[in-house]
Amino acid sequence: MYTPRHFAETELAGLDRLMARDAFATLVTVADGLPFVSHLPVLYRRDGDTIELRGHWSRANPQWRHTGPALAIVHGPHAYVSPGWYTDKVAQARVPTWNYAVAHLSGTLEVHEEPDFLAAVVADLSERHEAAVGSDWRYEPDNAAHVTQLRGIVGFRLAVTAVELKFKLSQNHPEANVRKAAAALAASPREADREIATLMTERLHRREQGS
Repeated sequence: MYTPRHFAETELAGLDRLMARDAFATLVTVADGLPFVSHLPVLYRRDGDTIELRGHWSRANPQWRHTGPALAIVHGPHAYVSPGWYTDKVAQARVPTWNYAVAHLSGTLEVHEEPDFLAAVVADLSERHEAAVGSDWRYEPDNAAHVTQLRGIVGFRLAVTAVELKFKLSQNHPEANVRKAAAALAASPREADREIATLMTERLHRREQGS
């Protein structure tokens, strides 16, 4: 990923934040010299610098046969930034841009077909998401129908060996520009715009603190 120095995020707390916001990843593998992509909910775990993702495919998805190197992309909020918001738009001939936060997680993909692994993934995913939608479905290990459904999926674990975080938040602009753009985005009806505004303001505070 092209990541200018201004936009490189080095704190893994940034990854924690993206995963807490939306644990839905783009999983990229290569087969026969061509990229193959799946979009999947994932379970995220970090212990210090040790990071793993777990999830599952439909057995009909051929990606489950692609063991080895893989890339998971985690998409954060993103927002259009108008040059009209900048204080120096005329003098500097400013142009439109797009601010965003994204994570690339590279590692080794392991495939798991063991019933215990699959059951744990399904149970953990339902525990993670059911309450958020006001429902209460749970995987029941004593329910024969639930156990049978496991035959239709294949599990995976991505042992992450490299993390690249890019938080493009106007860090290459003067403070006045950042404040004006953040204020405009904070007033937007679009939730992602407001999220970007918050991230911009936080990074500006870090700049002021010299961190």
